Amino acid sequence: MSTPAKKDLDSRLLRFIESGEGERLGAQEILTWAIKNFHPKIALSCSFGAPEGLIILDMMHRIEPTSRVVVLDTGRLPQATYDLIDRVRDRYDKQVEVLLPRAEDVEAMVRERGMNLFYESIENRQLCCRIRKVEPLKRYLAGMDAWVSGLRRDQNVTRSDTPKIELDFIHGGVVKVNPIADWTHDQVMAYVQAHNVPVNRLHAQGYPSVGCDPCSRAVRPGDDPRSGRWWWERPETRECGIHVPEEEQGSGI
Repeated sequence: MSTPAKKDLDSRLLRFIESGEGERLGAQEILTWAIKNFHPKIALSCSFGAPEGLIILDMMHRIEPTSRVVVLDTGRLPQATYDLIDRVRDRYDKQVEVLLPRAEDVEAMVRERGMNLFYESIENRQLCCRIRKVEPLKRYLAGMDAWVSGLRRDQNVTRSDTPKIELDFIHGGVVKVNPIADWTHDQVMAYVQAHNVPVNRLHAQGYPSVGCDPCSRAVRPGDDPRSGRWWWERPETRECGIHVPEEEQGSGI
């Protein structure tokens, strides 16, 4: 039996998604399909802290210059990330939609558990991610039909089964598009170089993945690229709750 989808999802699209036919398509083909069927109620969620999101932004812009991109401003991002957001605005003449957490939620959390609560326990770290990232994105996606992510299967053990197109029941059954799920890091960087895609300057300082400033650090050459994110935790818990459901994290979000 098929899992119920959003009520307003066309049956033709639902059959295509559930058939798995999208696995045979390349990244640009998938994005063309997604934009054709969902624009303007589809947006790329870009962290501006990894090259994956930036190459997808470039692809989407080439397909549809008015394609949408959204970033989660947690309030703890490095200055390099903010600089890149403005650089992208200028390069593509594109409005970047900035999502902020509810101020009252952040205030209550910090008052009760401290500024650096995330180092103290997995529960605290995931609470911080939930308030600063998960909830703002959920509110945003409630008004959307689809969204795009830069997930790749070889990024982490929690992402190895990522489909290229799926129904995202974490966010109410919206369509989730992962167009480069089967790409390697080398393919990503080849695209960056071929199209002169702007990326976060911290990559050149040993940060393969840049999230919040206190939760990201440089890694040694050859180390797991995700090992610099929430480095004090086990690999299987290094997700913020946006992409992995509660039962798979075994933690609370």
